[in-house]
Amino acid sequence: MGKRRNATVGAMMAADDYIAEDTVNTHVNVHSTHYELLANGRLSTRSTVLNVSGSDHSPDVPQEDAASSSNAMYSAPLEVTYIHGDDVPAEPGYAQHLEDTSAIRGLQKKRRTDHPLKNWLEEREQFLSESLRLEGKGDNGSECSHCQQLEPSAVYRCLDCDGVDMEERAASYPGKHNLPHLHLGSSYSVSVKRWDAVNGFFKEVFLRSLGHYFQLGHPIGKQCPSPESSFASTFTVLDINGIHEVRLYFCNCEQKQLHFIQLLRFGWFPATVGFPRTAVTFRLLKHFQILSFESKSTVFEFYQTLVRLTDNTGTTLVKDRYRTLLRVVREYRHIKMLKRAGRGHDREGAEGTKCGQCAVLCPACPQPGINLPPDWQDAPPERRFLYTLFVGLDANFRLKRRMISNHASDPSLAKGWAYFVDEDDYKAFLHAFGKIIVQEPSNCSNHDAVNKQRGKEGFAASSVGTCDCTRHDMKRPNSVGDLQLGEAYVNMDFLFFCSLIGNELVEVVVSYDIACQWSIHLWERMQIYPVWMHIDHEERTSFRFLIPKFHLPAHIRACQTTYSFNYNKYSGRTDGEGVERGWGHINPVATSTREMGPGSRRDTLDDHFGDWNWTKTCGMGALLLRRVREAVLELDEKTILHDQFSKGLPAPDVAEWTQQLTAWEVDHSKPNPFEATFKALSQESVRRQLADEEAKDLTSGSSYVMHEDVTASQLIIMGLDLENQQRRLETDYKALGLHATDDQRAKWTVRSNTLRRKINSWVEVQQLYIPSLRLVRSRAAEATQEQEERQVYDIPLLLPSSISSTLCDGRLRDIEWRLRYAQCTDSLDDLRDGLCMKAYVLIDKSRFQRGQVANTRSQGIVDRIQAKIETSAERYRAARDAISKLASMLGQLGWQEHLLKLKDEDIRPLLVEDAEEKKKKKKKKGRGQGDTGTDAAHVSEGRRTVSWIWTRLGGEVDLGEDQRLHESLRIEWCKSKARMDRWQEEVALLQEEKRRIVAFLGYRATVWDERAEDDGDWMLPKVSWDPVAIDGRIVYAQQQAAQFREMQSHCTRLWCSVDEFIRQGGKNVKLVPDGVTIDDDADADDDNDIVRPPQGDTNDNDEESASRRP
Repeated sequence: MGKRRNATVGAMMAADDYIAEDTVNTHVNVHSTHYELLANGRLSTRSTVLNVSGSDHSPDVPQEDAASSSNAMYSAPLEVTYIHGDDVPAEPGYAQHLEDTSAIRGLQKKRRTDHPLKNWLEEREQFLSESLRLEGKGDNGSECSHCQQLEPSAVYRCLDCDGVDMEERAASYPGKHNLPHLHLGSSYSVSVKRWDAVNGFFKEVFLRSLGHYFQLGHPIGKQCPSPESSFASTFTVLDINGIHEVRLYFCNCEQKQLHFIQLLRFGWFPATVGFPRTAVTFRLLKHFQILSFESKSTVFEFYQTLVRLTDNTGTTLVKDRYRTLLRVVREYRHIKMLKRAGRGHDREGAEGTKCGQCAVLCPACPQPGINLPPDWQDAPPERRFLYTLFVGLDANFRLKRRMISNHASDPSLAKGWAYFVDEDDYKAFLHAFGKIIVQEPSNCSNHDAVNKQRGKEGFAASSVGTCDCTRHDMKRPNSVGDLQLGEAYVNMDFLFFCSLIGNELVEVVVSYDIACQWSIHLWERMQIYPVWMHIDHEERTSFRFLIPKFHLPAHIRACQTTYSFNYNKYSGRTDGEGVERGWGHINPVATSTREMGPGSRRDTLDDHFGDWNWTKTCGMGALLLRRVREAVLELDEKTILHDQFSKGLPAPDVAEWTQQLTAWEVDHSKPNPFEATFKALSQESVRRQLADEEAKDLTSGSSYVMHEDVTASQLIIMGLDLENQQRRLETDYKALGLHATDDQRAKWTVRSNTLRRKINSWVEVQQLYIPSLRLVRSRAAEATQEQEERQVYDIPLLLPSSISSTLCDGRLRDIEWRLRYAQCTDSLDDLRDGLCMKAYVLIDKSRFQRGQVANTRSQGIVDRIQAKIETSAERYRAARDAISKLASMLGQLGWQEHLLKLKDEDIRPLLVEDAEEKKKKKKKKGRGQGDTGTDAAHVSEGRRTVSWIWTRLGGEVDLGEDQRLHESLRIEWCKSKARMDRWQEEVALLQEEKRRIVAFLGYRATVWDERAEDDGDWMLPKVSWDPVAIDGRIVYAQQQAAQFREMQSHCTRLWCSVDEFIRQGGKNVKLVPDGVTIDDDADADDDNDIVRPPQGDTNDNDEESASRRP
């Protein structure tokens, strides 16, 4: 089991259950390993041992749970990721990479090299010795590496050549060896080391000082008859090995070209187009672009690296070329974008580029005219969902921009050609409609995205909004824009409609964390906008609005079913969180882009978005395999469970529930089968009932009124409100602490005085209804006369439940009973809401909040939520104590079955506790509290029980036990049916996506083939005729066509067993084909890609963490 313990997170998530066969019996023992993503984002495992029939592998009852099984795997959360059992923790990025490619890599073998660091330590001294040896002359001493003659003049060593051989002359300097004009080992190497015999070590020298020069405009080794020297006979070149001063000559004979063209044809990118004095090599630009994608390095960090490579002592002044490199990098990125988008193969060139034309499209999403079948629009209703486009909206408040420069001084090089919308059109739209569109307050939860303007002083953009593909986490063309004051509807509307321009699809699912609010008047707002933004949403295209799974718990209960991906038909297992996952890739560049001008920032983000899309495209092969494996096995398991569940229920009930579920899926205005039809009475409803009863009593003349303005029920209601205010005031007083400021104490004192006046006024009315309390209070005042005055929160209110039955009218006790009962149910609701919200915030804090400021702010939110949870629990306990006293006075029985005693261990969420909470509990136990055995955090998943607060509604309802059971069974059956249906839809969607990806790659190859077959009798605008450029254009098109065709062939080979795997339900089918290339660091076992049917614990948490990467 140690080998499994040290496997990577990625490999563990992809691991299949392994079977230990019994060759004698017809049954086999199965070790079924279940992997679970905890709320804090870590992975835990648990194992069960099953006895399975050799014929059908149907599981029997588990022999024992992971918590007690001697053969169970280590079930604690993985704190650190280790690769191959190595002692060195791997970076999270590599673990994620292994997870992404686990479907084709499989599990990793244990080899001797699995401990390379320990093996290296044994040879550390040898490495140190060899490192020093390289500083010397080497084995051949002063022997020239070219003529093999021992000459004292062999004193040069190239910095870029492999090996440490020395040469008689500098390698790039023409000498007796008749070397070509440029250095053989590296075309741009411009420095060597020279042996200093006086000091006895190598010194770095520049080839320029040895007479070396570069001649442009002519083949290597040939001189120009009329060379033109660069400015001041010096030229600066930024290469991957440093910043160099070289001697350079331009061609000035009859075949000369402009200076910047000569540099480009030599492979150097000029800093200017007039009289360039600096150039950057193409290989440096390509190297930095890829490096910035992977490490998010800034231009300044990379430039400082070049400076230190040039001189790492600070004794040599290196010319400042940072701004030059900054500008050239931006220009290079822009040219590469146009080149890859085929703009160099269009007669209109760059200026003819249309909005979004340079974006990398998602190959798996439906693209009309590209990867959809000819008759897709005529598909029957039950198959139309296969051509659904899933998009999601969101905003990233890390991608701010300070008020630096402006659009006129720093415009974007791409005018809405990729992912950002056209800035001019965007600003004109906001100017025209920004004040017209009124954003109504939220009628759901208090969403900041709706109610709060999240602008910040000194920032031109508070965030970035986007509309992404949510199934494949890719940016859509023309879908990104800056937000000025948070997620205003007018901003998000523009991005949404821009991303759907030209859309011909019939089904669109839109996910947004505030979809329940944003979508209400979307179509009304659309009618106000320009005509080009209008979409036929009534006849041609059907839109559905849902809320991402991770954000759903923060909404009210009505939203949690109506807008749920889990319960809405034809959504598969889409979680709607693709936009959030994309932010994790771009957030590291937020610090650098915050300080950029508007155009530079948009161009930089466009480049990163394009790379993200391309990386996702390249990973489609492994991604689809992982999803197919999971979907097929889950579908098989969920189908078996649902069938067994249905068979144990009465057939008429199942038929009725099926009809209800089908009707609701078509029309959400029908009764929701996922919600209970009975509700516990709230305090508001009880107050309304009491008011109605008092109105009837007034009409009949039998009312119980002792005050002209305050009725008996209002008296008790006011008393309960005052009690709550006392409780809150006491909590706030304790929170002040010893070091509260004068302002904090003054505010608390004002509240205390106000509450005291309210209590005094209420007492005067109370004593009208209960005159004997005047005597009770006077005696209590005499007893405490010599003592200090009570705090206002300690003043006894003497409600009917706290006084003798002989002192109070029975009608007042009955009113308090009903209100207290409702107070209990409301307190339980508040308690459950607080626990859900706390779990949501803890997950958000663990996964997304980075840095001291963000974590401190998040912890403050958690503390406030925890305080509300404790207040709700205290209010429930106080109300239950009052009910207990009133029950004996009124002769009430059976209330204990609904209102259980609330213990501290009962206050726990449905999900597994966050790691921080577990640590707190461990610290408490370490201080001597001991383990009571009831801590849910230390109970295995198979033995974990749900607290009664989640299973009891509280409150009395007019339903018998049979009706209550019938309702619970209906809800659970509908959820089971929804789970099975969503996995069935997911399998169908994956099959369609497999076909679409292959078709898309084939289409792209065909487009480039057509560009390669162009007659070539044309040039780009403002470009002179050049047959060599035409040849390069054709060659590039052929290269791109071959690239897409190879990607298509790779996917076809990789997915050759997918259809059979699906048909067989994943049983005994080898999903990954033979011949798939696996690198040396991730060798797979011979048969680990044979997928076995799922076994073991079948507990299914349908509300699983939606932030899990698909």
